[in-house]
Amino acid sequence: MRPLAIIGPTGTGKSQLALDVAERLDAAEIVNADAMQLYRGMDIGTAKLPIGQRRGIPHHQLDVLNVTETATVARYQGAAAADIEAIAARGAVPIIVGGSMLYIQSLLDDWSFPATDPAVRARWEQRLAEVGVGGLHAELARRDPAAAAAILPTDARRTVRALEVVELTGRPFAASAPRIGTPRWDTAIVGLDCETTILDERLARRTAAMFDHGLVDEVRALLGEGLRDGVTASRALGYAQVIEALDAGGGAERLRDAREQTYVGTRRYVRRQRSWFRRDHRVHWLDSEKDSEKGGADGARLIDEALEVLGHVS
Repeated sequence: MRPLAIIGPTGTGKSQLALDVAERLDAAEIVNADAMQLYRGMDIGTAKLPIGQRRGIPHHQLDVLNVTETATVARYQGAAAADIEAIAARGAVPIIVGGSMLYIQSLLDDWSFPATDPAVRARWEQRLAEVGVGGLHAELARRDPAAAAAILPTDARRTVRALEVVELTGRPFAASAPRIGTPRWDTAIVGLDCETTILDERLARRTAAMFDHGLVDEVRALLGEGLRDGVTASRALGYAQVIEALDAGGGAERLRDAREQTYVGTRRYVRRQRSWFRRDHRVHWLDSEKDSEKGGADGARLIDEALEVLGHVS
């Protein structure tokens, strides 16, 4: 059973298309490829589909980590690959859905990760303590612009790791990745995107809905479960901004600023996603707005096109 990967920028309707495609197939199961949806309790800010909206379709790699645990590409790669192979063995189609760039590449290209050196890692962690994550990310941008473009400026752990790999190998971080060739399991890859002004409007509505529907309360609850101590979870878009606002008193003005910063940060992340995914010649791009009169990603034509890619790409 060849897998189908549905990838692309945040807010383009990937989850909806995955559900629609899964319903058209005789048997299909969905494997999440969004790093922050791995975390239990991080639901509103990650736009995680509630169980009641999953249409009875099995989902994997959701809610598998506590917020105090560190998400790693290597751990995800092994766990998601095992899920995909088990789904295929059951005679169902694995549908990989998400927009986390390194997670998707590690899975589809069977990335072998460079070794680590505790002494080198310690030096970069000391540098992080001296200049902060912004300063360290700027240093990565000078040494390896491509790596910096793929890693959030607030992601201290991955910034340190990228600098460690660059130092150990003497090559750009991405050079440790395999060359883009035939994707693992002969996966068919669909990219979902739409015109920038339309996507910006979607992101504005999405951000507003998250804050209106309880993101701040969700963050408060997760802080009680150790969110502040989470190396990766606490830096997720939306969560990091709300934590900062709450630490500053949590007043209405601070929370309005957090909402705006979340929207701006998400738009920046979308630019990085586009730059990363567009370099992959294997992706068959579909316009999520082409059937807007039928409901965007719900349009029958869009589903047909995704299924055509699955059936004819080899």
